[in-house]
Amino acid sequence: MHSALVERIHGVLPQTQCKRCGYPDCLGYAQAIVKGTADINQCPPGGAEGVVRLADITGRAVRPLDPDYGAEGPRTVAFVDEDWCIGCTLCIAACPVDAIIGGNKVMHTIIESECTGCELCLPVCPVDCILLENVTRGATGWQAWSAPQAAHARGRYEQRILRLAREAQEQEQRLIAKAELKASDIAAHSQHTDPAVLDKKRATIEAALARARAKRTPSIPPDKT
Repeated sequence: MHSALVERIHGVLPQTQCKRCGYPDCLGYAQAIVKGTADINQCPPGGAEGVVRLADITGRAVRPLDPDYGAEGPRTVAFVDEDWCIGCTLCIAACPVDAIIGGNKVMHTIIESECTGCELCLPVCPVDCILLENVTRGATGWQAWSAPQAAHARGRYEQRILRLAREAQEQEQRLIAKAELKASDIAAHSQHTDPAVLDKKRATIEAALARARAKRTPSIPPDKT
């Protein structure tokens, strides 16, 4: 993979992380373009101008936006209808830039200034209480979205990825510590008293611990922001 070319392409994408291109995020799309498995006209948020930017970098011919991936349009911002929100947290989990705040069974709120208009929160809402508002009127594509906004959204997305990795690592460490405690005194943590049964349980836990330690993820650096 040509990392410099991937970064150049990634740098001109709108960073909405909307997945409309068919890839998990903007970086995945950039990598696919370099691999030759994706064309440069699959990004609706970038629109026609986005295709031109990608053509300049890749040397590929400018083509109309592929309608199979959506159409260029104005930037929208999501907001929650408070009368219908049930606090399920599904939209919070779906938001790629942590623009939704709230808690379990507590009404959620979308931070308008942080919303990229990715629309990923819409299909996961079980009560259809999330609506979209056009915030750029007739402006579409890169005319409705700026490079500073894209850079800010990218930063928030990358911070979210780090947070999720850190939380997964912390959960893994908690589970390992719990298993180690049980293994250290299996009799105290079991209803069984048969030594053979206890030995079998201890062996099972120790084998699981060995597998967990072997695949333990690298330490996540502390957030310096």
